[in-house]
Amino acid sequence: MLTLTAVRLRYGALKCWDSQRTIATIISGNKISQQVREQLKKNVAEMKSQLPGFRPGLVVLQVGDRDDSNLYIRMKLRAAAEIGINASHIRLPKTATEDEVLQTIEQVNEDPAVHGLIIQLPLDSVNPIDADKMTNAVTPEKDVDGLSSINAGKLARGDLRSCFIPCTPNGCMELIKQTGLQVAGKIVVVVGRSKIVGAPMHDLFLWNHATVTSCHSKTSDLAEQVKRADILVVGAGKAELVKGDWVKEGAVVIDCGINYIQDSSKPGGTRVVGDVHYPSAKERAGYITPVPGGVGPMTVVMLMENTVQSAKHFLQMYTGKWKISYRKAKPLKPQPSDFQISHSCQRKPIAQLAKEVGLFSNEVEPYGRSRAKVRVDVLKRLKKQPDGKHVVVTGITPTVLGEGRRTITFGLAQALGAHLNINAFACLQQPSPKSSFDLRGGVVGGGYSQIIPAGEVSLQSTGDIEAVSAACDLVIDTIKAYAHYQTKYSDKVLFDLLVPIRDGHQTFSASQINRLKRLDIETSDPLTLTEEEMRRFVRLDVNPDSMQDANFLKDEIMAILSLSSSADDLKHRLARMVVAASRSEEPITTEDLGVSDALALLLNNALKPCLMQTLEGTPVFVHSSSCADFTLGSASVMASKIALKLVGPQGFVVTETAHGADASLEKFLNIKCRSSGLQPNVVVLVATVRALKMHGGAPRVTAGFPLPKEYSEENLKLLEKGCAHLKRQVENAREYGLPVVVAVNAFSSDRKAELDLVCSQARQAGVFDAVLCTNWSDGGAGALDLAKTVQRAAELPSPFHYLYDLQLPVEQKIEKVAQQTYGAKDVKLSPKAKEKLALYMKQQGLANYPVSLAKTHLSLNNDPKFKGEPTDFTLPISDVQAYVGAGFLSLLVDRRNDCTEDEDPMWPCFHGNNDLYSNSK
Repeated sequence: MLTLTAVRLRYGALKCWDSQRTIATIISGNKISQQVREQLKKNVAEMKSQLPGFRPGLVVLQVGDRDDSNLYIRMKLRAAAEIGINASHIRLPKTATEDEVLQTIEQVNEDPAVHGLIIQLPLDSVNPIDADKMTNAVTPEKDVDGLSSINAGKLARGDLRSCFIPCTPNGCMELIKQTGLQVAGKIVVVVGRSKIVGAPMHDLFLWNHATVTSCHSKTSDLAEQVKRADILVVGAGKAELVKGDWVKEGAVVIDCGINYIQDSSKPGGTRVVGDVHYPSAKERAGYITPVPGGVGPMTVVMLMENTVQSAKHFLQMYTGKWKISYRKAKPLKPQPSDFQISHSCQRKPIAQLAKEVGLFSNEVEPYGRSRAKVRVDVLKRLKKQPDGKHVVVTGITPTVLGEGRRTITFGLAQALGAHLNINAFACLQQPSPKSSFDLRGGVVGGGYSQIIPAGEVSLQSTGDIEAVSAACDLVIDTIKAYAHYQTKYSDKVLFDLLVPIRDGHQTFSASQINRLKRLDIETSDPLTLTEEEMRRFVRLDVNPDSMQDANFLKDEIMAILSLSSSADDLKHRLARMVVAASRSEEPITTEDLGVSDALALLLNNALKPCLMQTLEGTPVFVHSSSCADFTLGSASVMASKIALKLVGPQGFVVTETAHGADASLEKFLNIKCRSSGLQPNVVVLVATVRALKMHGGAPRVTAGFPLPKEYSEENLKLLEKGCAHLKRQVENAREYGLPVVVAVNAFSSDRKAELDLVCSQARQAGVFDAVLCTNWSDGGAGALDLAKTVQRAAELPSPFHYLYDLQLPVEQKIEKVAQQTYGAKDVKLSPKAKEKLALYMKQQGLANYPVSLAKTHLSLNNDPKFKGEPTDFTLPISDVQAYVGAGFLSLLVDRRNDCTEDEDPMWPCFHGNNDLYSNSK
């Protein structure tokens, strides 16, 4: 009597024997696939812990409604749900055209939440659809079926680590692996040549070092070929094609077939069989897969594994350390001009850079080959990503030639990225076309630390400035229209113009409802207004003489762009911008005018920072172009926020502020950081021997003329005297509780003793450290010491705090800035400034606004001719402007009357003559 005993072998294989003979071990795909599923669950859980809320995404695209396809799709969706994959089913009707299917595929390709896309075959449409064309339309990174020509080609040439392997062959290899049999060196016969099983199976065995023969139903000596196989894989699509006596003793038999044959003993009249005659084959095989329960479950689970692997690759690509290609500078001697260097460098396509730093294709809007706008939606996606380290670069009070603050900014970012392999971003303000022709030349860095191509960022606008000009024109035209028509039409006519009838109804807009609330009119139904309420709503009683100057409007709009942290924030700030006053001196906002929504629409594209790159391939955000002295003088909040998310917690964002630590760092910290919640980790203070000699009493530096001999000859006494100014600026930077690193921008004319003296004086002033920088001539390598020092400084605990509390009276806030930043003994407000301050405090409730002192950047006091460290002086305030939408008060510091524009080229900006915008009316 035959007695059979079954024991579980490794990974679900079942061994059957009796005392007389051995029959095949059954390789259970059900059990092995379940173990793979359990591991995939763990992998998905690990990804969620790495990025909370993250789930691998899978889409199954079907055309038509075939029952067999629906069955397979349900199996895939159930398996995905069990593992934790977010799977969805898109079913197009049978009338779908090829173009409609391609459009759907393209949409899924562009969806960053989807990591795998399956085209369910066959495509059951009444219209002709090329299935190969559809599978090839799937981006290779999401082709988890492994059927596209790119993935198939990579498999054919042995690039197994860079492609997706089709699921059935991959499942077969997993089943064979569980037998413990080594594939290398074995004779393998594959019966079948389909693109889904046979052809990729052949390639997969070949690159696993087996000797492979491919056969099919037309092979004349099929039985003889099969008898040679140590490993036999059959996927010919013919029921029980391979007979048991064809199988070599002890061979591994993998049956991929699924066929239905007549069987009256079964309830449905049919039963499922494979391509191998199972009863006879198991008598000779060493291992064999059953049908069903063998290859089928593995095909589904391998599909899930490919999806999880795709999601893992996605996380590696878009989180953590960037996979970015840098181009380290190769300096030439003698050094070419900045223009020649810029145009001799190879730059990567901006789409490639965007992908390398973790941006999705649908988050990037190319603006030519070298620039791209980045959508603000990226902040929502990266909401849970911790911010990187924030470094702000400022400087001492410069000469009129500038001291290389922006060059140091780019050099530091290049050193961190290209040389230390740390995620690093630079952020800077968009130069205006005018500034590119000022005394310092193009303001895009210099030498081997500059943005490329320099001409594009300096001279070719991305449309932000034009959008600001258009917004300003809209405000001015609306004010003029109000002033004109409010005297010509009745209340009812004006009301019908402001609240037009649409589809038979009148409805208030959101901004109009806000205006009603400010007027204490509690209704949202236009039909319920009384005549008095209607009059108050439509009559702004605009005083035409109170309309803000066009240049002021442009400055405030650009400041709003610079400070806005979202599209909603932009809209709210624009809505509260005061642009005129009524005859009773009540403030009139853009929301009162009904144009705030239109302004937000006009500026929607301008809110997006512009992505560019340095000469060495470090990413840079260029955004906002406010007048540095009146408003902020630094890159936008939006640029900084996106960059901080992209670099991740171990990365660095290097932001430059215009002018010195007195003029711009104070605004950056007390206004921008307070408004946005951003907190820098390190302050880098840029100094030069040339500027410190000037502050020590050397003759004036005049643009276009040779430097006096004091600047080219060693003069330690003059330099040490000038270091008093350096110490003052160090004190200004340290006032906020942040570590300060002094970067000495070394020029070729500097002597070693002079450079050593500056570093020594800086250390005595209490900085974290002082280092020399030569990145103008050496690229990022010349700022490597600075980068390492900044790294160390960023690890220190920094109890950041503001210079003053917003609850202080405005006069005290002004005194705090004047005395602690500029060293003034006192502040004197003109009668006009006092009157306007009183008006702002009483009528507009601006007492809790931060303050910005608009003064010359060429000295610490109001005299641009004065160098060094002024003391015992009074700072005169001649005027006050309220930037209500931006959220601060700007105080105009009067300058000495004997100062010329040549001595202080920024001064026209102070008097409303800012010519940054070409479309001014």
